[in-house]
Amino acid sequence: LFESFAAGTPDALVAVLDPDVVLRTDGGTEQPERTSILRGSTAVARLVLRSARPSASLRPALVNGTAGMIGMIGDRPFAVMGFTVVAGKIVEINAVVDPARLRALDLTALDG
Repeated sequence: LFESFAAGTPDALVAVLDPDVVLRTDGGTEQPERTSILRGSTAVARLVLRSARPSASLRPALVNGTAGMIGMIGDRPFAVMGFTVVAGKIVEINAVVDPARLRALDLTALDG
C-alpha cells in the first residue's frame, strides 16, 4: 500500500484504490480552497500525482488507529492522510492539509 503511493505512478496508485474511492481534504481556515471531496480512482490518482512535491518524503503512520501516511518536507508535515482499506483497496482517504492543525502535531514518535 505505502509503496504504491511512494512509487508515484498512475498505475501503481490506481491499483491500490477502490474504483469508487473518496478523498476528503481539510484545508482549514487558512486554506479553505483546499477543502474538498473528490471521488473515483483516476481522479484521486491524478490529484495525488499533481500535488507531489519533489522535495517531499512520505512516512507510513498510524492515523487515528488506522493505516496512513504523513507527507513531510524536511522536518515539517504538509499533509496527514488516514486510509480506510477494505479487501486490500483504499476506499477512503481523509487528509488534513490545514497548516494550523499540522503545526500543532506532535510528531516525536517519527524520530525513532
